[in-house]
Amino acid sequence: MSVPAGPWPALLLVGPTGSGKSPLGDEIEGRGLGGRRAVHFDFGARLRAIASAPEASGGLTAAEIAAIRASLATGALFEDRDLPMIIKVLRAFGEARGAGPGALLVLNGLPRHARQADGLAGLVSVERVVHLEADAAVLRERLRLDPGGDRAGRADDADEAVGRRLSDYRERTLPLLGLYRERGVPVTTIPVTAALTAAGMYEVLEREVST
Repeated sequence: MSVPAGPWPALLLVGPTGSGKSPLGDEIEGRGLGGRRAVHFDFGARLRAIASAPEASGGLTAAEIAAIRASLATGALFEDRDLPMIIKVLRAFGEARGAGPGALLVLNGLPRHARQADGLAGLVSVERVVHLEADAAVLRERLRLDPGGDRAGRADDADEAVGRRLSDYRERTLPLLGLYRERGVPVTTIPVTAALTAAGMYEVLEREVST
């Protein structure tokens, strides 16, 4: 199977680096949500995999792979010119996972700003946004404790890189909450503590979805 012909129903995870998006995405995929099968698309993990093994990139050009490596090295967000590459990556994921039209796509790391949200509107239909809310002190403690077990070997967790990503998040990603609210999409906010696990986050979300 491939990505559905119409927009793919999606759940968008929004949260700063270290807030637990990847472990929560894995938890949702493993358990489903609201009786639906879920597939977790971790954009950052996919980009790191492509950078380390470009031969398995699904047909990306050398220039696109170079852009991915540059983004990973600098933390720079992708812009309008990169949208065709982003769509290729998402479609290749759908082909590789064999996800049918009944699956809920859990978006993690994409879209990162309003222009990306608009560019993906024909491919995904966001049904709910999950906002993982945490301040900088909590995030740094979570990076140290690694309660989700997903931070090992992450070179981009150095203080300078984390600070840059937090700045980009506040300026460009956090406004997505208002954008989706204006479009009538419900936003579920989960206050994140230093030791909160993905299972704990999932329980909060499942109660929200079930009510």
